Amino acid sequence: MTETPQTQSTPSTHKTKTTRMTTSAEDWIRPRSPEFRAAEDALRGLRQDLFDHAFAYDPLPRMRVDGRLTRRLPERMRQYAVWTPHAMVVLAGLLAMAIAASAAQGSGSAGSALGSFLALGPVLLTLVRPVGAFWFSLVAAPVTATLGNEWDDWPWLAGSFACHLVVLTVLALRTRPRAAAWMWLLTATYGIGAEILFGSSHWSSNTAPLLVFSAMALMVVTVIHVRRAARQEVTAQQTVTAHERSKRTLLEERTTIARELHDVVAHHMSVVAIQAEAAPYRVENPPPELEKAFVTIRENAVAALTELRRVLGVVRAEDYEAPDAPQPTLADLDALLANVRDTGLGVEKTVTGAVRELPQGVELSAYRIVQEALSNTLRHAPGASARVEIGYVLGGLGLRIVNGPPPAPALVKPSPGAGHGITGMRERVSMLNGEMTAGPTDDGGYEVTVFLPVALVSEGEA
Repeated sequence: MTETPQTQSTPSTHKTKTTRMTTSAEDWIRPRSPEFRAAEDALRGLRQDLFDHAFAYDPLPRMRVDGRLTRRLPERMRQYAVWTPHAMVVLAGLLAMAIAASAAQGSGSAGSALGSFLALGPVLLTLVRPVGAFWFSLVAAPVTATLGNEWDDWPWLAGSFACHLVVLTVLALRTRPRAAAWMWLLTATYGIGAEILFGSSHWSSNTAPLLVFSAMALMVVTVIHVRRAARQEVTAQQTVTAHERSKRTLLEERTTIARELHDVVAHHMSVVAIQAEAAPYRVENPPPELEKAFVTIRENAVAALTELRRVLGVVRAEDYEAPDAPQPTLADLDALLANVRDTGLGVEKTVTGAVRELPQGVELSAYRIVQEALSNTLRHAPGASARVEIGYVLGGLGLRIVNGPPPAPALVKPSPGAGHGITGMRERVSMLNGEMTAGPTDDGGYEVTVFLPVALVSEGEA
């Protein structure tokens, strides 16, 4: 009986100790405050921007020569224009070196040479190792400061002042704004610390002017970065918008074609159903097999018509009404050309080959292609003349619509259009497994060439 309480108390004591240890661990690990997280992120950004791979090789890229001004330069000059940023950096480095040499005239030849090198080296280093150039310039500042005297500005001698200002400006252009801000803060830390610790023996200090000038340069560079990023975003958005507009145009044109095909096919299927129903009454004493065949034909035609309306009927908008007039064909092309001539477009029509009746889909598509091509001529080349050539060949139908260049003193300005014309024509040609080419002519006009194949039907099949 004495062993039972001990056995029962041991697990209880173990559970109590475990609970206390867990509670103390939860009290020890507390969520970090937003201020602590912000400081941690800032220090992490400082390490990534200025310490990790500080002396990594990152050459200054060449300048693009496809801008508004550079593209007008001769080809030989454009080959050298790509080095313009490098030349500007080198000139800035030579200017800083000249300032350092002029300010160190009384320090001897060795001091003048050292000051000139420490003013030129960091600027040139920005061409290949930008972050390393900042550290080089910051370390070179106290070295050159020891070459001066109490009459010189502290802690930035004239050469160091010009060198560091150029380095900060170039690096702001080459790096992200966050890295440029860290460089400016480190510059301020060094300058203020040097003034407090060692500036009492000097007559004047120039940290404040350096910080003001560098802040102005960084502000200008930041504006340039913001404008560049905004321009890239607008360009990307315009590209996406153009792509979406093209897709929308394609879908709209396919919807239009589907509506027209729905009307054409529905008409023919209705004719088939009516003829199949009336055919038995036109034959005296038709055999039962023939009556059954006509009934089957009519049932299949009605079923196909119902299915066609169910599937293709969804492309009709709520306010869309089927046209009362029949769909146009090439026989109606003369009326179209007369209407176009009334608008002021001089157009001629040429027909070659044996004119024959083609499938209604081919006739409709050919009519729409000619209509759209002439509309594009009116829109993009007002005042020009056009010519429509129609060729009936053995394997199909050929179309060629060509217009001349608009007159120089055009009275009507061209309209940009919405981009539906060529897209719609290509969709119709692709639907019929045809071929199409469209492009400008040598004389400044425009030409559209289309071939629509038509399957050959033998007399027995007809």
